[in-house]
Amino acid sequence: MVRPKKATLVLAAMLSMAAIFTGCQPKQEAAPAAAQTQAPAQATADANSVRVIKHAMGTTEIKGTPKKVVTLFQGATDAALALGVKPVGAVEAWIEQPWYNYIKDKMDGVTNLGSENQPNLEKLVALQPDLIIGSKFRDEKIYEQLKAIAPTVMTEDVYFWKDSLKLTAEATNTKDAETKFLADWNKKVTDFKAKMGDKLKLEAGIVDFRVDHARIVYTGFSASVLEELGITRPASQRGKEWGIQLQSKENITQMDADIIFDQTANRTDGRLELRKTWSDSPLWKNLRAVKANKVFEVNAATWNNGSGPLAATLMIDDLYKFYGVTK
Repeated sequence: MVRPKKATLVLAAMLSMAAIFTGCQPKQEAAPAAAQTQAPAQATADANSVRVIKHAMGTTEIKGTPKKVVTLFQGATDAALALGVKPVGAVEAWIEQPWYNYIKDKMDGVTNLGSENQPNLEKLVALQPDLIIGSKFRDEKIYEQLKAIAPTVMTEDVYFWKDSLKLTAEATNTKDAETKFLADWNKKVTDFKAKMGDKLKLEAGIVDFRVDHARIVYTGFSASVLEELGITRPASQRGKEWGIQLQSKENITQMDADIIFDQTANRTDGRLELRKTWSDSPLWKNLRAVKANKVFEVNAATWNNGSGPLAATLMIDDLYKFYGVTK
């Protein structure tokens, strides 16, 4: 936003006076090295400090602790809430609109900025934010517009919750909250692995039915959580790509696994009908997970779309239940 010239002159005059005043102050000598202390690297910075944040689109200077934060992808909204930061504006959820049910109680009063693919910039400007958190994956084309509105930082992608949490904590000056969250998370991971034992060796697949095809998921949010928890994936369902599309029921055999997590969204656009058609196939009924009654329909909001630290925590809760392990 462009400020009026008068405001600019007033601000410049104030800064000049501040500089003169500062120059008149007695010079303070540094304390002896032995007496100096340094805050932990992960600690929240001083409220008046200027921090240079490195992100997917370069670097951004942010002073102190931003009060009016806007989040432009689901993982950033989730991460902000996990850190105790309530956005003033956020893009709406893909399903369960305007917000996912698992965070709905924390989003009262937040301005809906519309689609994650095309946020409403007029509404965003009206909020007068002092920080915007986006992603290169979604917002690279509008980065110049965004940073003209407010300091803007961006993750590379939208699916990897630890990256979203780290950048959000750095930008919002809440590193202490991040440290605490990760400590709690690591305890959950350790507990889960210890209680799972040999069950970790069971091969788990992730599938997702769409309107005109089915998907086997290799990477992304849910896959990264399973990987960190030590859950084995079928060798044929691993790779650097996001996954594969299956166009024909003849390819159902590629979904074979000991356990299948079905993250199909509960939408009325035809995907549930496609799943019903495929699940009636003899090939589907012959899959190991189907024969063992180990196909679990999971919440798409927490297993796919949410892609944040709170969603990841809810995934662990689901997995205790699915594997029959006591928390």
